[in-house]
Amino acid sequence: MLERATVGMIKEVGRDLFVRGLISSHAGNISLRMGRTIYITRRGSMLGRLKESDLVGVDIERADSRVLMASSEVEVHRAIYLRTSALSVVHAHPPYATLLSLLEDEIVPVDSEGSYIFKKIPVVSVEKTIGSQEASVVISEALQEYRIVMMRGHGSFARGEMLEEAYMLTSSLEAAAFYAYHIREMKEYRRFSDKYKTW
Repeated sequence: MLERATVGMIKEVGRDLFVRGLISSHAGNISLRMGRTIYITRRGSMLGRLKESDLVGVDIERADSRVLMASSEVEVHRAIYLRTSALSVVHAHPPYATLLSLLEDEIVPVDSEGSYIFKKIPVVSVEKTIGSQEASVVISEALQEYRIVMMRGHGSFARGEMLEEAYMLTSSLEAAAFYAYHIREMKEYRRFSDKYKTW
């Protein structure tokens, strides 16, 4: 059973993810590890409007009937907890980071804060992006070395000791991706700017 303060914290992070534009209405998922139990958002829940009933407790390894209610990414979250020291996980669909994941094999921040926090963010690829065994392995392996990873064309997975940390990494990734994407566009613009005089 989650304490009221913990439920409130999950609700706040869910709302922040939605308001910040890091997820659409029914996308993304959040989880916390408490001993052998993972509390994860319910399948199809609205992170921006979470209720206590939207949080599902499942065993970290053993399958039970509650897994059917849990997010479709529950197996990925389980793998992350089993293979890393994470106590919280945030999965989001940050738009600019997702765009860059379609173009690059890693996202390298160009701004000071992004460079300080990340250095670089790996982009991994799998055939089936949502909740697959392949995704569980690839993402959890990448998160052994990094605190956040992008799945190509899908979204980010961030791990933290605290939920606030996983959220911070997610929002900072999107800020860094925003700058990296636009500097890329500016370089393209400048490459052709000399021709504008003759148009």
